[in-house]
Amino acid sequence: MKILLATDGSKFSEAAIQAVISQCRPEETEVKVLNVVDLPVLIPTLYAAEFREASLENGQDLVRQAEDRLTKAGYKVEKAVEEGDPKAKIVEDAASWHADLIVLGSHGRKGIDRFLMGSVSEAVSRHAPCSVEVVRASKNVRSKD
Repeated sequence: MKILLATDGSKFSEAAIQAVISQCRPEETEVKVLNVVDLPVLIPTLYAAEFREASLENGQDLVRQAEDRLTKAGYKVEKAVEEGDPKAKIVEDAASWHADLIVLGSHGRKGIDRFLMGSVSEAVSRHAPCSVEVVRASKNVRSKD
């Protein structure tokens, strides 16, 4: 089974990592850990390069941490950090990598926040070329927020 695991370092992503570890057999599962860096358009040009570099470094750290946990649990792991719209990039990566399942955390946004920002998990669920598991954070997952 090929699982695309989307991570952003939140407690919800932490729960998604744990879900993969607890639900899938390592010897039958290949995991691609993906972080998508969504760069805001409104950053002044003077700071854009620094912000981009810091964001990409943070993304590399996030996928490396997830890779370490999954590798220790016995999974074969690939990792990737990409720039763009997370909703589109996750779906595109799943299609091009031929994923059997996408696993990602839910941010649990409600009301006006959900309306304004949209839901990555909802968009991925609607447009994914494969099954999608959206994981909510349980109370025992440690928060990195």
